[in-house]
Amino acid sequence: MSWNKVKLGELISESRIPSLNPDADRRITVRLNVLGVEKRPLENEKAGATKQFIRKAGQFIYGKQNFHKGAFGIIPKELDGFESSADLPSFDVREDCLSEWIFYFFKQGGFYLELAKIARGVATQRIHPEQIYELEIPLPDLETQEKIINSIKSIEEKGERLNNELSHQLTLLSNLNQAILQEAVQGKLVPQDPNDEPASELLKRIKAALRQAQGSKKIKELPPIQPEEIPFEIPENWVWCRLGEICDVLGGFAFDSTRYSKIETQNQVIRLGNVKPNQLVLETSPVFIDDKYAYEVEKSILKQDDILITMTGTKAKRDYLFSLCLSSDDLKTKKLFLNQRVGCFRFDDTIFPAFINYALKDLALLTPVFDSSTGAANQANIGMIALKGILIPLPPLSEQKRIVAAIEKQFALTQQLKEKVLANQQATEQLLKALLHQAFEVREVKEVNS
Repeated sequence: MSWNKVKLGELISESRIPSLNPDADRRITVRLNVLGVEKRPLENEKAGATKQFIRKAGQFIYGKQNFHKGAFGIIPKELDGFESSADLPSFDVREDCLSEWIFYFFKQGGFYLELAKIARGVATQRIHPEQIYELEIPLPDLETQEKIINSIKSIEEKGERLNNELSHQLTLLSNLNQAILQEAVQGKLVPQDPNDEPASELLKRIKAALRQAQGSKKIKELPPIQPEEIPFEIPENWVWCRLGEICDVLGGFAFDSTRYSKIETQNQVIRLGNVKPNQLVLETSPVFIDDKYAYEVEKSILKQDDILITMTGTKAKRDYLFSLCLSSDDLKTKKLFLNQRVGCFRFDDTIFPAFINYALKDLALLTPVFDSSTGAANQANIGMIALKGILIPLPPLSEQKRIVAAIEKQFALTQQLKEKVLANQQATEQLLKALLHQAFEVREVKEVNS
């Protein structure tokens, strides 16, 4: 049986029923990435005289600004009678066409992504109804539409169940990594060696070296560790200490933004956005300084094995205290300079920095620091005193190295498993796209002249 091919404008017509009594609590919005239509949160509404229109269940709706980002869907029954502005137009569909057929037409093969090519506007680009009216769509009979749609839904449901399972596997792997870190900082990951120098002696040597390096400089003593602060037990040859007792804690320099270089140089300023967990991302909003300015601020230059940590973020998300240990590869191509709100821990050869970096991922050690954050509203700020006061379980130096080797071995295995799961997710997604695209492929199409 042949399918008709018609212009979309022959199948849909914009609904423009004005709302006589606009209600800010009965507004709808269309989520990006084809995630559907939902009630718009009241707190997102702004005062104004924007005209609103009544929307009906079963209508096709899209966002003019974000159609190409997946902002389209079918209005569900529970939102019947709600309203939206003309920027979210909705459409009645001809009787011989199902709304879902229109929906899946745009969804198939990521077709909606191509709509960015037809967007119009200068300041803000939009896709207007008259533009999509010109698109051609294959149209089988209602029975065929329904069969194909039901088949697509069945496939999507199976795909969703599979993706949920794969996401669960990723969560388990993440939990496994956290458990490995917990075992590591509690001294349970590798056996202790009685021949190792006790950490108490190591700590004495570290403190003596720091005092010597600081010379006559007056240093404020850190408060003694109280029993109620200790989150867990550690081996007998380990010792609790504060981070400020075993390293230099450095704050970033307040660079003058007017002196940033307009061109890329070999001197890059490391800001909050460049520091991710165990990863330095130089490509994120890079900022550079010239050689003259670099010479003036050379005290802020970063070194190999420096540990960086972010000091500002969102309280609710806890998207701060990200840490990484600088490697030789990070410093291979550029000189890096420490910006404010990024802290730095600098060690001598009596400490294995990689161990401290892993310790700074343990939630039991980080929670008190999160709780001590300051800042207005939901912004969180961590001060230098809080960084210096972080509790660290300190093993003997040899054991630090054994622990890091064991962590990295275990993490390599979990990373392999993670890559397999992600590959399965990607394969599932590609399969669903292919099947959806295939549903709209027809061997024989008959043109219909309007």
